Amino acid sequence: MLRFGALVVGLLAAFPAMGQEMKAEEARRFVVGKLFTYNCFEGTKGTGRINHDGSVAGTIQFQGSGPVRYAVLPANTLRAKGEQVCASVKGLPFEPCFNLQKTSQESFRGSVNGMGFAACEFRRRGGRAEFANAVAKPYQAASAQPDR
Repeated sequence: MLRFGALVVGLLAAFPAMGQEMKAEEARRFVVGKLFTYNCFEGTKGTGRINHDGSVAGTIQFQGSGPVRYAVLPANTLRAKGEQVCASVKGLPFEPCFNLQKTSQESFRGSVNGMGFAACEFRRRGGRAEFANAVAKPYQAASAQPDR
């Protein structure tokens, strides 16, 4: 769970960059319920969705190699705290908050406050079918290989 907590921190981490800063309510309208792929500064990548209750569901591949894992975080993991979006993850000794920058009508990046070097880029994708396909692919590939 601690590694997935790091995902949430990394998932929303990015360089403070040019773009329109999003406050909590705007970020909610832009992100909640929509599917995004993400690529982070150190190679971690995946696909995920933030739900209306602040829960998170998606895939993650740490540092761009190894198995793609499916993970879910419970309701209220992400929530508004004043004008910021913050995370509450069991196992993390602090509650990180994020700076979010809208970079286009389909993408954004964010930074953990005080950690602008840790960058992730997010791009909006299709709906449920694309998400199901992204989650299923790693398992299909693994099951197609013969046992040795």
